[in-house]
Amino acid sequence: MSKKESVNIWVEGANDALDSAYKLVESKKYHHALFFLHLALEKILKALYISTKDEAPPYIHNLKQIAQHAGFELNEEELLQLDEISEFNVSARYDEYKYKIYKRATKEYTEKWMKIGEDLYNRFKNLI
Repeated sequence: MSKKESVNIWVEGANDALDSAYKLVESKKYHHALFFLHLALEKILKALYISTKDEAPPYIHNLKQIAQHAGFELNEEELLQLDEISEFNVSARYDEYKYKIYKRATKEYTEKWMKIGEDLYNRFKNLI
């Protein structure tokens, strides 16, 4: 598979995950929406990784680490944002954490993080 094909597969998956996140917000399934927001960012970062490194991305889910492995420079605010969004991945997978994110995932909290995530997503996508 060519580099371009590989990048396109990751971008398509990222677009689909982001679309799913917004549909879950509409359905008021906020904690699930945040999980899919994380997934969209993970996939777009992995597409960026492939486009810059021309190799398979690392098998990790931590957004900050993926961006750093790609050599992407992040400011302090972005690092904190990626750390927060990375929690949505763990929180959705393990019951003891799931309850914590479920309680945090109000409409307002989710809308705030969807906006932050979309801004990061677009920034990363524009670098590909």
